[in-house]
Order: sequence, then C-alpha cells, then structure tokens
Amino acid sequence: MSSDRIDVHQHLIPPGYREALRTHGIDAPGGRELPEWTPEAALRLMTAAGIGSAVLSVSTPGTTFLDDPTEAAELARTVNDYTAKLAADHPDRFGFFAMLPMPDVAAAAAEARRALDELGADGVVLLGNSRGAYLGAEGQDDLFRVLDDRSAVVLVHPADLPAEAVPEIPPFATDFLLDTTRAAYLLVRNGIRQRYPRIRFILSHAGGFVPYAAHRMALSIFNQTGASPVDVLDDFAGFYFDTALSASAAALPSLLAFAEPGHVLYGSDWPFAPEPAVHYFNAGLDEYSPLDESARRGIERANAATLFPRFGGAAPLPETPLLARARKHLRQRAFRAIARATTKR
Repeated sequence: MSSDRIDVHQHLIPPGYREALRTHGIDAPGGRELPEWTPEAALRLMTAAGIGSAVLSVSTPGTTFLDDPTEAAELARTVNDYTAKLAADHPDRFGFFAMLPMPDVAAAAAEARRALDELGADGVVLLGNSRGAYLGAEGQDDLFRVLDDRSAVVLVHPADLPAEAVPEIPPFATDFLLDTTRAAYLLVRNGIRQRYPRIRFILSHAGGFVPYAAHRMALSIFNQTGASPVDVLDDFAGFYFDTALSASAAALPSLLAFAEPGHVLYGSDWPFAPEPAVHYFNAGLDEYSPLDESARRGIERANAATLFPRFGGAAPLPETPLLARARKHLRQRAFRAIARATTKR
C-alpha cells in the first residue's frame, strides 16, 4: 500500500463554519449528517490510509446558505484564513482550496485574488451550482479571468440540485453526480475550457457521468453550437478527475479509458466518506489488476504532483501509446461522420 498519496479531495469543517451551518439549521448537507472533524483526526486518518498530503476544501453548501452577500464574503474570508493557518502549520501535510462566495462573481473574484496571491492557496473550490446558478453559465468571466491569469487549480464539487430531492434518495448518492456533469457540460458548451485554457479543473467523483456520457453530450453540444464534436470530446477528456468514492472495478475502466493520460488523481472524500469507505475504495485502487505500478503511482501521487509541485517532484506525463493514438484517430473520423449525419436529418 502506498504511504505518500496526495489526496486532492479531502474536506475540513472549521469550528466557525460548523457553527454557522448549525445556526442556519443545516445538520446534513447533501443528505449526509455533518461529520466530526479536527486536524488531529485528519492526520490520523491520513496515516492509516497511506495519505502523505491532502489539499483540503470545504464541501457543499459553501456560503450559499447565506442570503446576505456581505455575510457570505465574510464567512469565506474567515474560513480561508483558518485553513491557510492550518496549512502553514503543517506545510508538508496540508494544502487548501479556497472557498469563494458564489454566486456573487465580483466577491468571488476578489476572494480568489486574495487567497491565491496573499494566503498561498493551492487553488479554489467551486460548487457545481450556487443557489441555482451553474458554474460555466454566462456572466462569470470576471472570475475565470482571475483564475486563468494565475493558472489556478479548481476543484469542482457538487451541491444539491436546484430542485426538490426525491424521497428516500439522499442527494449525495445520485444527485451530486448529475450536478458535476451539468457544470462540466456548461464549462465545455459555453467555451470556458477554450477561452481560459490555463485553468486546471478537477471534476469530483470521477467526473460524475462525464466519462460515460461524453460522446452523447458532445453530439448535443455540436447540435446546439456547431462546435467540432472532436474538439468537444477533447475538452471533456482534458478535465482532471479524482477517484473519490469511485475507485471500483466498474468505474475505473471507463474513467481511465476516457481521461487524458496523467489526469486521474487520488481522492478520499473524508470525512464525509467515513474511514471504512476510504479503505474500501483504496483497496479497489490497490487491487485493480489492469493498472501497472507506474500508472497506479501516477494516480496516487505523480499526477497530482504536476498540479501541486510543493508536495513533491512531478514525474513526466506518460506518452499515449501508438496503438491508442491510432484508435483515437479512427474514433474521431467515425464521430465526425456521425455528427455530419445528425445535421442532415
């Protein structure tokens, strides 16, 4: 078992943030009871799970439960100050994604500048939707310009869908996957991936439905916009993807076949994923026999080290094998033909 994984999807719940949630009656964000968290418990879990370093983030609902934009911006500042100090106290163990007070784009852009330039944040976390405003929708360019100028890493984390939950289906179990997929769709469909190419987006939970539905979505975007479906597929495959709650023999083949080489990263989702679940999915990754040692080490550490070099030297990205490139070329030709056929109907 690896002992130096870089975990790009681990959460924290600062005391002040927990109190703010409970003051507003939020005890089970995403349908899961708010777990206990302390830095000491995080370090114990990391030792037990072979995690050397973790980039911490606040999960849903972020600041979206606050109606007052000023109050939301202040909470984001307070949380980011707390997490920056924690990372400074444990520089080899913790990094952090700064929380931004979306959907207020101007306030989010200002906090992104502060967190990245002054606090030393390793990136930012953005929810798939914030009070119903989806990431990638029109009107967010001021924020994306700030992030692109800094080649920022962005963790896209799901939130509750802007609709009533279905009884007996906790939102985290299914709705979260759709929320991430909707945001990814808009980031590609609205040209964000093309206009701001220096932003490195990480899609949580193996990208939701993206690896499995990308070809279907590419045809839809082609029909909507006329964009080359091959370029659209490349935009989808160019996201980064974490393995949080997704390192299974069912999910890994599709994810690894779809994502660009070097774009799959380890994630635990602790503490919202309890420790037994972390070990369960770690075993799924450890025991996935089609992975050779180099590819496994890439997922566990080397791929993330290219995004977060302060946690260790980064290995060069693996080159796509010639046979795989040839197959991709054939698929691209076939997909162009399908796209042309759909426009003639």
